[in-house]
Amino acid sequence: MKITVITGSPRKKGNTFAMVNAFISAAEIKGHEVVRFDAAMMNIGGCRACMTCFKSGKACSFDDDFNTMAPHIFDADAIVYAMPVYWYSIPAQIKGVIDRIFSFCVAEKEVSGKKMGLICCCEESDPAVMDGVRIPMERTAALLKWDIVGEVLVPGVFGAGDIDKTDGCARAAALADKF
Repeated sequence: MKITVITGSPRKKGNTFAMVNAFISAAEIKGHEVVRFDAAMMNIGGCRACMTCFKSGKACSFDDDFNTMAPHIFDADAIVYAMPVYWYSIPAQIKGVIDRIFSFCVAEKEVSGKKMGLICCCEESDPAVMDGVRIPMERTAALLKWDIVGEVLVPGVFGAGDIDKTDGCARAAALADKF
């Protein structure tokens, strides 16, 4: 499978990245082709609702790094989103990507039938804290007619390396079995 992984953490040595690295390693061992985009290190703005998606030949008329990512989203068999929870919600570093998926809908580009996975962690120990990420991502998948094959939701991690005190990386690697 072609899997596009999109991360939303700015911490390269953080817990989200550790889980993503475990997932990618396991997916590549299984023979999947994986392309990774770290949205926090890219220039991706929010949707401007101009409704001119794909009219310039690119996904967005406002040319930023989303246009580099968009063909990989379109061509992928599966999408894996990975992010920490920021203030009980999706971090801004990845929200622009998620909002700009709208371009495929505006242009009536067929993207249904993909598989989707979610990798998420948060500082607080209450798993409900991740609802601000989980629910919008599940609704996104439903709208796009994507099949959610698995979610790795890990509470109680904040400092770099805290993920090593959990089964988060093992669960992220096991997510690769579902693709």
